[in-house]
Amino acid sequence: MLPHVTFEGVGHTYETQDGKNVCALDNINFSIKKGEFVAVLGPSGCGKSTLLRLLAGLFPATKGQVSIYDYPVAAPQLNTGIVFQKPTLLPWKNVLENVLFPIQYNQGRVSRKNKESAANMLNMVRLSEFSEHMPHQLSGGMQQRVGIARALLMDPEILIMDEPFSALDALTREQMGFELLDIWRQKPKTVLFITHSISEAVLLADKVLVLSPRPAHIIADITISLPRPRSLNTINTPEFSAYTDRIRQLIYHPNTNARSSVSGDKND
Repeated sequence: MLPHVTFEGVGHTYETQDGKNVCALDNINFSIKKGEFVAVLGPSGCGKSTLLRLLAGLFPATKGQVSIYDYPVAAPQLNTGIVFQKPTLLPWKNVLENVLFPIQYNQGRVSRKNKESAANMLNMVRLSEFSEHMPHQLSGGMQQRVGIARALLMDPEILIMDEPFSALDALTREQMGFELLDIWRQKPKTVLFITHSISEAVLLADKVLVLSPRPAHIIADITISLPRPRSLNTINTPEFSAYTDRIRQLIYHPNTNARSSVSGDKND
């Protein structure tokens, strides 16, 4: 069976405003199975968001190939949804109208069925009673849930998430992680999730990719073998701590032989 997503020998170099070439990614190779949740970690500025934008088809790789079911990604795909760092809600539209906006934009009209689907999405993210509220009336976590509902409305096969909880306080961020797991359970998607939080990556993902400093290459591809469903109890297990310690060593000391007994690391 073909992987759902494949990065094969992918590199990306971009030109700065002063004409210099900067290599962001170098020889990136990995695949994602259908329905798998993959988190990407790495130092700030290492190229994580570039990885995301290549899969989203926002620009092409300068080397290698990004594929969905063996078809090269050359432009944005309807089967791919994106959740950004900030929900970018339209302030003059209410919550329901914001969720419906992609359909309105793509089709020029919104059907009754579309409205019913949007209402179901809001129910899933526990915002039904706020459908008529304006964005400024919502908390940061609620706004991000609107963004997730909007991305899921088109029922994409692939969900790309670019540090979606980074602007939230620590308590809200942890709560949103558990809520995302519940949403993913109800609406299974192939997920590529960019984060700076080691514990968040281990809690959410089936697999964690650890990137080196720029130009980024993959220094570890770690399968997270924690049982699902995951909960607060998961965070308190020795296995969870072992994964986070292992990844922390890889990020802070990438050039040392920081091996551990964590299972599932393909580099071990």
